[in-house]
Amino acid sequence: MEEEWTVKRILEWIEGFLREKGDGNPRLSAQWLVADVLECTRIELYVSLDKVLTQEQRDVLRDYTRRRAGGEPLQYITGTTDFRFVTLSVRPGVLIPRPETEVLVSEALAAIDELAQPETADVRTIPDSGALESATLVSLDDAGLFLQLDEGEPIPVALDADGDVVLRETGAGKRALSVVDLCTGSGNIACSIASELVDAHVVATDVSPLACALARDNVRSLGLEDRVRVIECDLGEEIDRHMDGTVDLVVSNPPYIPSAELTSLDSEVADFEPVLALDGGADGLDVFRRILPLSLRLLKPGGMLAVELHESCLDKALDMACSAGFDRVRVVHDLADRQRVLVARKPC
Repeated sequence: MEEEWTVKRILEWIEGFLREKGDGNPRLSAQWLVADVLECTRIELYVSLDKVLTQEQRDVLRDYTRRRAGGEPLQYITGTTDFRFVTLSVRPGVLIPRPETEVLVSEALAAIDELAQPETADVRTIPDSGALESATLVSLDDAGLFLQLDEGEPIPVALDADGDVVLRETGAGKRALSVVDLCTGSGNIACSIASELVDAHVVATDVSPLACALARDNVRSLGLEDRVRVIECDLGEEIDRHMDGTVDLVVSNPPYIPSAELTSLDSEVADFEPVLALDGGADGLDVFRRILPLSLRLLKPGGMLAVELHESCLDKALDMACSAGFDRVRVVHDLADRQRVLVARKPC
């Protein structure tokens, strides 16, 4: 009689097979794959060691194990990954969110607390748009965009991807926040910020159609469509100019690996993840150079910039940000104590 394939047996078999194939952490890989098929946590596996797998589950695991043995990232195999407090879909062709980028989000959220509160307001007339042709768009530097009609209190609004005015709800006593996420990839940064700050409205951009499609899927699955808008464009090309000078925070995880270092990446990254999302040019700062003037254009006085960069680039990036006109420029280390995030403020 054939021995039954229990959770314990399949874990041991996958771990041994992947170890022979050179997996760097075969036990973790086995746990991750089996937990995904059984739709449970890795911890829960160990209270179900005697559970017998169905033939269908074994077939899926056979395919998973084959792909993992070929070096494919676990996240692409299972199609999901956890990032901070959300679970995101991932797929080939789009960069997999990294733990160090959670540090970027933490610093971006902390930077919001540093925002200055200028007292001035900039009033501009909305372009002719039917019923709104007599209204004005008011940019209050400490509270975002408002629609001022002939009478009554200003109405909080935002601009959608086409530049149209849409209503924006704000919590009582809370300040609405305008955020731009450049090079959004899977949308992990935009979705995290919007899910953790209920008054944040995020415009997320990426040049990759695959990335934008995935980011939109993640926005929808997390129920954030009313506060996260994904735009396919090169950095900020399609961001409405009405947003100039109104943004609280610009955040970005751009391509930043120096080109010469691409050949030294782990094969799991080099063979499967998109070069477009990795290659930062000769010094890793090609995209960062473009982010600096764009951010100065978008940010309101006192607005904050937070960018993840390669550890070898941060000293130069700090000098560049200071030369561009930012102040309060600082560098933050990641959990491995490597320079990782640049934070800067647009002067008031």
